Amino acid sequence: MRFGAVEAVREVSLAVEEGTLFGLVGSDGAGKSTLLRMAATMIAPLAGRITIGGLDVAKDRKKVKPLIGYMPQRFGLYADLTVDENLRFFMDVFNIPRAERIRRREKYLGFSNLLPFADRPAGNLSGGMKQKLGLACVLVHEPRVLILDEPTNGVDPVSRQEFWDILKQMRQEGMTILVSTAYLDEGEKCDRLALMHKASLIETATPADVRADFPSLEEAMIARIRDVDEELANEAFQR
Repeated sequence: MRFGAVEAVREVSLAVEEGTLFGLVGSDGAGKSTLLRMAATMIAPLAGRITIGGLDVAKDRKKVKPLIGYMPQRFGLYADLTVDENLRFFMDVFNIPRAERIRRREKYLGFSNLLPFADRPAGNLSGGMKQKLGLACVLVHEPRVLILDEPTNGVDPVSRQEFWDILKQMRQEGMTILVSTAYLDEGEKCDRLALMHKASLIETATPADVRADFPSLEEAMIARIRDVDEELANEAFQR
């Protein structure tokens, strides 16, 4: 995938097993957001293909969209609407049957701990509560695949933990989750990780295998990124 002269994603090949929590980690500008946007049908790949449930995200976009829930870094809540009104808006967008609305409201506001704040305008929520409301709105149509782009960036530690508790619950219910994160302690919570750097995929493995003999996931990632940079520098020198 290119944006003018900038190559955002290059020859990335990976598979996400159904019902797993799969994390994308890597340096800023590595291509994580672009890859997630392609998976979420927001932009079409210039080459290659992405499939979800056997459907091509570019050719079968209308069929894919009901299967996924996508939460970008800046999720579009309506600040003047209350928590309840935001949730109802997304229920309207996804044509949720009236018979289902009470159950889904109780479920998604319930485990987000937002029921006591149902009448509060979204603009008056804390950063962590806004992210949990955004997640509730994304989940309200009960997608098979959840795609999240750094959903806890800038959120306080307690809210981050609560957010991940929700993700673990959704995984236990069988949902497939693809999430990028800037926090390596969150990377440890994933079933598998894909490490990206400079538009390429360096490695795909479990957090334990990525960490290997290093004392922490962070040190393991830094070492791998330095190795890649050295290889690229040597290749450029040999030319």
